[in-house]
Amino acid sequence: MNESTLYKSLGTLTKDKSRWKESIPYIASLLQHESVKIQAKALWLLGEMGLEYPQEVQDKVPAIVAFGGNEEPLLRERAINALGRIGRSNFAAIEPYFENLFRLADDEEPQVRLSFIWASENVATNTPDIYAGHMPVFEKLLHDKVDKVRMEAPEIFRVLGKRRPELVAPYLGQLKEMAETDENRVVRIHSLGAIKAATK
Repeated sequence: MNESTLYKSLGTLTKDKSRWKESIPYIASLLQHESVKIQAKALWLLGEMGLEYPQEVQDKVPAIVAFGGNEEPLLRERAINALGRIGRSNFAAIEPYFENLFRLADDEEPQVRLSFIWASENVATNTPDIYAGHMPVFEKLLHDKVDKVRMEAPEIFRVLGKRRPELVAPYLGQLKEMAETDENRVVRIHSLGAIKAATK
């Protein structure tokens, strides 16, 4: 099967959730495929499947984690996304690797840094307490040099503010200033959303 045919078949599988559980071993095998495009799709699918079937993908987590050090930015991005989805459903599955994931907050590729935030939001939805010692990492991302990262950064404060407002309290002044003065409209809106979530 050539790359385009295989990619198309994976798109069909994506829409057919009834086949997800039985397809996990096959999708995991595609992590060894020679095509970056296929590997990226497999990582994404394993993340979505892991949200639905966390126990079934648990033994695939080490292979997914390994892509966090890949030289291809798309694969690092998809790996952290997948771990976020799996960790949302079952934090224990990614717990051994959790601390090491924070190096991706400083990744040279903006999309990887953004995906790190997005993955953290996923995990924090059901396991917020684990972020208590990591808030300075997210504070730094509020000032990222790339706007699309800064646009997402306040969202982790919103997710955590809704669940553990005490974690966000030290940053409310900073978020307020961003909500009022930031040049980027989305940053202002998301900062205000974080404040509202943490002060309800």
